Order: sequence, then structure tokens, then C-alpha cells
Amino acid sequence: VDRAKLILENGTPGKPPLRFIVHRLRLRSVGAGQPLEFHATLVNPKPVGNIDSSGHFGPFDAGDPGETPVSGSYRFRHADLSTIKGIGGMLSSDGSYSGKLDHIEVDGTTDTPDFRLDGADHAMPLKTKFHAIVDGTTGNTYLRPVDAWLMKTHIVAEGKVVRVPGVRGRAIQLHVTIGPGRIQDLLRLAVKANPPLMNGEVRVRTSFDLPPGQGVVADRLQMRGSFAIRDAHFTNPKIQHKVDELSLRGQGKAAMAKRLRDAAKDGSGAQSHEAEVASEMKGNFTFGLRRLTISSLDYQVPGARAILSGVYALDGQTLNFSGKARLEAHVSQMVTGWKRWLLKPADPFFAKNGAGTEVPIRITGTRSAPHFSVGF
Repeated sequence: VDRAKLILENGTPGKPPLRFIVHRLRLRSVGAGQPLEFHATLVNPKPVGNIDSSGHFGPFDAGDPGETPVSGSYRFRHADLSTIKGIGGMLSSDGSYSGKLDHIEVDGTTDTPDFRLDGADHAMPLKTKFHAIVDGTTGNTYLRPVDAWLMKTHIVAEGKVVRVPGVRGRAIQLHVTIGPGRIQDLLRLAVKANPPLMNGEVRVRTSFDLPPGQGVVADRLQMRGSFAIRDAHFTNPKIQHKVDELSLRGQGKAAMAKRLRDAAKDGSGAQSHEAEVASEMKGNFTFGLRRLTISSLDYQVPGARAILSGVYALDGQTLNFSGKARLEAHVSQMVTGWKRWLLKPADPFFAKNGAGTEVPIRITGTRSAPHFSVGF
């Protein structure tokens, strides 16, 4: 059979059937009670791409088509992911499958050198190795698991991609573990701002819930989990200078902090070791409606530790965090000149719970113009 159409009804009222354009189909070993040997080349409807598959189908179970055996191997090429709303890229995949039509076990790999989400539209390489169970009668897919690399970030996901009754499209529900990974890879994929807010090592455990709908992915995506980031450096010099200054003052190196601030103001830069303070942070988070809400954020740099909660808008525009900062140095050791002597009597009032200084702290403003404030 050449130049044919295969139309599969889906059982959902009002939903159009799946239509496959079959370029070439060859059936061999035809006989009663025997499987058909086949070789087919066809166009997959979504994502649109070319499939080349060989294997065996049948014998066909007319009473319950889902019980029909199927097995074989496939090559999927030039699959345009932009035909699926919310994502983009050109995917290729190879694999094998076996089972019954309503329970097909698939093992394969994918390679998408330019994977992207529509909210950020930053193309990134994505490679996966997967084991999945597919219901060929509905298209529902159960991932057990997917092992992926997004640039240099390792991601393992288990879950399902299934139809939702009465709604066009499919829901994606996953449990995701990330690590070892780089926070800049995740931010570059999800956030439009470039460069990403920070670089560093990241580990994440989260649920991932993307309901079907017409909006962009960032508007529909919901996540809840925990994270830990090590050796983080902010790409915005204003933010990184503030972090460096906080660390130096927290260690009682007020004179060095002053030189750093003066260098930032006149544009002459900062001392290399002063500008390379690494941050570490961990906490719990939820994400929805383009807003990342972080609770119990434990943030540390040499000489200082902050416990914060707040919201970061992932379009890179707003920051709003508040909490407490604990520093090794006494309050008088964080300033220079006559202010040091003026604040000396106040040291006992700020020294709390084993810290040299404990004060309220707040981070507000925008990504391009953050504002840091403390109790004193």
C-alpha cells in the first residue's frame, strides 16, 4: 500500500481522530492465526515527523482490538516539536517495542539539539533514554522512567502523559529528580531573561504538573518540591557585589567591604577574591503563574547566614524576600572609622542566639536594580 491514510477514532465525542499519512506499507507472511510481518514509513500526526518501523502485528483480535499483539523497532526523524503547543525543537528517536496494542512497552532514546519552551525560547540540547508503556488505543503514555541530560544537567522523571476527559490536549504529571545539575541550565530553559540570574550546582526533587490548555507553558505549569544550590554566583554584578559585601562585613572585614563598594561605584571593578564569593542555599518551593515562591530558604556565604521566605517572578523583574540575617561579626565590626566606636555599645543588643549580629533583612526591587536592607 502506497500513499494511504490511516484514521484512528479516539472515542472522545467532538475530538477529531488521529490521521496518519502512510507513504509506504508492506505486509508479508499473511495467514489465518498468524502475525503480519510489516514495514511501514509514515508521517506521525503530533509531533509531525517521519516514522520508519518494522515488526509484527497480530493476529488481530476482532473482539478486543486492544489485545492484539505488536512488536518491532522504529526510527523517528525530523519530528517538529513546535506542532505541540508550548514546546519546540527538532527531535529524532530510535527504539523498540513489544506487547499488546493497549499495553506496548517501549525502550528508546531521543535527541533534540534545540529543545525549548515557548515562554523563554532558548534552544538547548536535550538527550533522553526511556522506558515507557503506551496505550496504542488512546495514546496515553506512562514513563518508567525517562533518564535525560539537558545540556550538563541530569534529570530523571517518572509519571504519565494522559488524556483528560472533556479537555483538548493531554496532562503531564511527573515526579522529577535533578542532579548533578547546573542551575543556569534550568533557568535558561524556563526564563526569558538572558543571562540567567545565577550559575551554580543544583539538586532538585519536585512534582511537575502541566494541565492541558491554550496558554504558554509558564502560565500553566505547577511545581512543588525542594532544592539545594552550591557554589552559586550571580550574573548580575550589582547583586554579586552586594553578596560579596555582605560576606566581608559578616566576617568583620569592614575596610575591605568599603573598598569593594567604592570600586563598584566608580566602575573600576573589585579584587578577584572579593568578587568570587560563592553562595549556598537550600529550601522548599512552589511554582505557578510565573511566580516562584520559596519558603524556609537557608542562604549562606562566608561570615553570614540568612533565613528567608519570599517570591521571585521568573520573568526576571521582581524580588521580594524577607527574614533574618546572622553574622559572625559584631555590629561595630561591620563599619569603619568613627561609626565603629559609636556602635560599640550596641554590640550586646544585636548579639543573639550565638551570632555576633542578628538582624532583620529584606531583598526587594528588580533583577536589574535589587535593593538590600537590614534592621540597622
